[in-house]
Amino acid sequence: MSAPTSTGTASSRSASPPHRKVSWTTRMKRDRSLLIMVAPAVLLLAVFAYVPMAGNVVAWQDYSPYVGIRESPFVGWANFERVFTNPLFLDAVANTLIITAFQLVFFFPVPIVLALLLNSVLTPALRTTIQSIVYLPHFFSWVIVVTIFQQIFGGAGMLATRLREAGYSGFDLMTNPDTFLLLITAQSVWKDAGWGIIIFLAALATVDTQLYEASVVDGAGRWRRMWHVTLPALRPVIILLLILRLGDSLTVGFEQLILQRGAVGTDVAEVLDTFVYYQGVVNGDWAFAAAAGLVKGLVSLALVLGANKLAHLVGEAGVYQRA
Repeated sequence: MSAPTSTGTASSRSASPPHRKVSWTTRMKRDRSLLIMVAPAVLLLAVFAYVPMAGNVVAWQDYSPYVGIRESPFVGWANFERVFTNPLFLDAVANTLIITAFQLVFFFPVPIVLALLLNSVLTPALRTTIQSIVYLPHFFSWVIVVTIFQQIFGGAGMLATRLREAGYSGFDLMTNPDTFLLLITAQSVWKDAGWGIIIFLAALATVDTQLYEASVVDGAGRWRRMWHVTLPALRPVIILLLILRLGDSLTVGFEQLILQRGAVGTDVAEVLDTFVYYQGVVNGDWAFAAAAGLVKGLVSLALVLGANKLAHLVGEAGVYQRA
């Protein structure tokens, strides 16, 4: 049989149907059931997330709630100049970045490790029991979590009492600024690490068992199977959650920190969220707080876009990608 000529190949290519662009009206009719289903969520998002964004105009005003937005005079970029020249704001930014970086290293990998350990448990009943116990603290409020840690590590807590009975004194982890970073990270791990393993366990459930069987036949041990089969399966989920974590990096837990801010002081516990709260709500400087919050939002958006672009460069989909 003779090979197809270039003319025949060209004609077969030209005979293939061209890609037809579907009109907007056709797509609306085709997807109307999906659009109706998602319409309530879009409406709620618009009303409670996008419409309030118009209030950011107060960042360019000398705003007073007694006269309203319309009557408040515009001051241009004066509030933003105050933000970037305020040493308290810069200290809050530094504390926020330190807490974010520390928890990114010592908290973010914990759910991954727990998911790998749970996935290695052979008995389904035991796996379910351990998982239920581990993610139960997620349903506790931060008031309960801080209270539990206070009862254990506080100056009048269980550990301090036992140490005093043994002849030691002066132990109070809850009011020690030097160990505050370790304290809030331990609290976050205890409260939310168990809940985070649900996503990774779901990703592990989609791994084809034939890959493990083939790796066993090839002589791969437990660690090699984890490195060459399990972790590559988790890679897209890890990158996605890492991007979302970076986007949320400037929000490090308002409730957790404001509950303990008075005990350790503002030098280590003042972050951007607490700074905006005290400047805007407590002190009544609404325009200054709005400018600070807007700066935080723009930086968070830049982090998400940058991390998503980096994910595309390494071959992952990230949060979104162009069609």
